[in-house]
Amino acid sequence: MLLDALKKNRSLQDGPLAGVMATAAVTYALVHPGHRPLNAVGVLLLGGAYTVLTWRRRCPAVVMVAVVVLLVPYNLLEYRNEAGIPAGLLALFTLSALGGRRQAVLSGLGVLAVVLTGMTVVKSGVHFGAPQLGAIGWTADAVIAGQAWRSHRAYVAAIIDRAERAERTREEEVRRRVAEERLRIARDLHDLLSHSITVIGVRAGAAAHLVGGDRPIDRAELAEALGDIAGTCRTARKELRATLAVLRAADGGAGEPLPELDRVGELADVARAAGLEVTLDERGDTEIPAEVGVAAYRIVQEALTNVIKHADARSVRISLCRADDRLLVTVEDDGRGPAADDGPRGFGLVGMTERARSVGGTLRAGRGPLGGFVVGAELPLDAGHGG
Repeated sequence: MLLDALKKNRSLQDGPLAGVMATAAVTYALVHPGHRPLNAVGVLLLGGAYTVLTWRRRCPAVVMVAVVVLLVPYNLLEYRNEAGIPAGLLALFTLSALGGRRQAVLSGLGVLAVVLTGMTVVKSGVHFGAPQLGAIGWTADAVIAGQAWRSHRAYVAAIIDRAERAERTREEEVRRRVAEERLRIARDLHDLLSHSITVIGVRAGAAAHLVGGDRPIDRAELAEALGDIAGTCRTARKELRATLAVLRAADGGAGEPLPELDRVGELADVARAAGLEVTLDERGDTEIPAEVGVAAYRIVQEALTNVIKHADARSVRISLCRADDRLLVTVEDDGRGPAADDGPRGFGLVGMTERARSVGGTLRAGRGPLGGFVVGAELPLDAGHGG
């Protein structure tokens, strides 16, 4: 807390320094007097010149003027002039360090003119010698040192600013990647849970109908319905475990692989168990990148979920066509198709569109040529890089 206060109020730092310098200067002038011994007037002038240095960083120009005003009569009265030199040099250095180059040069010339004029008056004649050369040298040194310190501070500030900007950029990149990963996990969970719950609901409804119907219970049919529910639960649990494995990176395990295109047949079997007549058409043998396979699998999964929930269809056709540079995915049903007043149905179509875009592909959805609903995706096979 004390360090923060010192940084905010530089006067708390400069005040003690000014006090020490004033004490040292007055002591030096008393021990080594000039042509006139130091008296009360000299102490006030010399001490005042150092005291105003307390505010040298708050208002450097005013302090520079005050130091000159106090030291000119001090020197004209022929007290020990060397005692006041550090005050003038420190004030000039501060003004040069905190001001621009033009201001520093003009201030140095002004101070030098006053000093040389004062020396001429004290010497009672124009005489250019070692003292005048010394005054010019010390004045130039103070101005140059102030400008050098200013340039150093600007350089350090630029380095710090670049480092902070780089750090902010890294943090923004990390946040962006985290957001993208969360969105991917959310899509996986939505597709998985929506599909599994829909299938379980359909088969549970069929089992309930068998139990509650008037005709005798067909134990084989009931066992098949319950077996389908159990199988769907096992599959959902397996995929959920694989999806959540990315959240356990600290465990160091690779986790189970996410489903890819070679498991679309399992989705077809689940849809058949839900009462649909499913046709699976696969063409081509081009190698499919893993990320494209996952995207295609999830698109088919969500499309079948929508068919089971909304289409009131009897059959559905799944087409996977591997071309040289792209994969064409089509899911088409013979259901009622989209109605004119149909609004958004949750995140299904949005999720499928995002999955296609994540690998640089496109997705279209709407009424099919036979009146049902069709979902078509075109996914590039060039490593699946999205735009």
